[in-house]
Amino acid sequence: MLKFEEYVTHDATSLAELVSRREVTPAELLETAIARAEEVNPELNAVVLKHYDLARERVADGRLQGPLAGVPFLLKDLFMDLAGTTTSSGCRFLKDTVARADSTVVRRYKDAGLVIFGKTHSPEFGGSPTTESSLWGVTRNPWNLSVTPGGSSGGSAAAVAAGIVPAANGSDAGGSLRMPASLTGLFGLKPTRGRVPLGPSRFDGGGGLATLHAITRSVRDSAALLDVAAGPEPGALYASPVSTRPFVEAVREDPRPLRIALNFASTSGGTTDPDCIAAANAAARQCEALGHIVEEAAPPLDIGLYLNARRVMWAAVSAGAVLGLQKALGRPASEADFEPTTWYLHLQGQRIRGDEVLAAREAMFMLHRQMASFMERYDVVLSPSLQRLGPKPGTIDAQQASESAAIEAGRFSAFSMIYNFTGQPSMSVPLFWAADGLPVGAQFTGRFGDEDLLFSLAGQLERAQPWFTRLPPQPFRHLGD
Repeated sequence: MLKFEEYVTHDATSLAELVSRREVTPAELLETAIARAEEVNPELNAVVLKHYDLARERVADGRLQGPLAGVPFLLKDLFMDLAGTTTSSGCRFLKDTVARADSTVVRRYKDAGLVIFGKTHSPEFGGSPTTESSLWGVTRNPWNLSVTPGGSSGGSAAAVAAGIVPAANGSDAGGSLRMPASLTGLFGLKPTRGRVPLGPSRFDGGGGLATLHAITRSVRDSAALLDVAAGPEPGALYASPVSTRPFVEAVREDPRPLRIALNFASTSGGTTDPDCIAAANAAARQCEALGHIVEEAAPPLDIGLYLNARRVMWAAVSAGAVLGLQKALGRPASEADFEPTTWYLHLQGQRIRGDEVLAAREAMFMLHRQMASFMERYDVVLSPSLQRLGPKPGTIDAQQASESAAIEAGRFSAFSMIYNFTGQPSMSVPLFWAADGLPVGAQFTGRFGDEDLLFSLAGQLERAQPWFTRLPPQPFRHLGD
């Protein structure tokens, strides 16, 4: 078995190369990953569903093929079906369900040779900026166990940061890849709407807000995983522009000099944490040192239109989820089956009229047009990834069922969720560590369909200011230790 000290020096691409050269076997990599999970998961609570035997059966047949053959991998436990296993989505109502077939993306991961051995914690339906649920408990940040790894892909972020895997699946409907990446010192990219398929059991993803991808330690792993997962599927509601080349090629090439808008105007109007501002400013200085033009500018968005559309869409989606699950499972749901926030939004959603939903969908595309007009002048928008740094676990969770709690949670996504409405690709890049030793990401957003440029910029930043060897302290510590 490969020792952890060596395993953690490799990204997924490098591990696949070791397997290809027969310097290590998939079984050895899997056992190393499992051993690391068993060692650190009791503290982190990142992996909530273990499929060790299923993974061992997969590597035992010796027929793994694909660009990432033999690499251990984890799925986020949120609408990601692995045939014959549970997809709980952090919800008590779903804890005993069994998936009949793989999600399209899961099938593509398998075709690429990834070895899936578990699922990571997600708050119920991904609806919280922290990763906590009544079903699975609290997930903690390996950089500091007293701090959340963010949400909703916090389980995946904690697993990658702790070295269980070099990359893990996640999803993003309001910042759920970028916020955890920011809080755990990792790279997280939200693809363009429609770039990665959601099916076959889902077609709309929260009214067009949700996307699928991954959290990784290296930029090239993110590109390689998007190359694997991207592409249309039959019946897909959305489609993104087709990439003309593999995304991994873009990572290796420096971009031309870019015009970058530095934006500190959040959609919440609240105060941004000084460390979040410092992270964006540090990223701006690094971009200028690389020859890019950076100037402060804010997209001229109709924030009132956005906030109302967000309110309507979240409530309508929650109501649709609860009512749809009752129908799909053939049994009635009660308040005891869900987190208080989900049930609250479900009740609010039942009061939403059809014309309000249609108006909110129309608002999404009006905001898209406003942003597209702004980005005729800029190649990239740079901003903080978060308005506030991650709180202690329990500060914001799904037990707080009220409008004020929803507003408070929304402040964490004050820089990220707007790009789920506009559908643009957006990434958090780990270029800054605060005085207390915690990572704070900076967010870069590109034009619709232009992941190629973002990967090129991210690769350039990674070469200029490497972060791969920056790992959480061992053993993990608590705040103030």
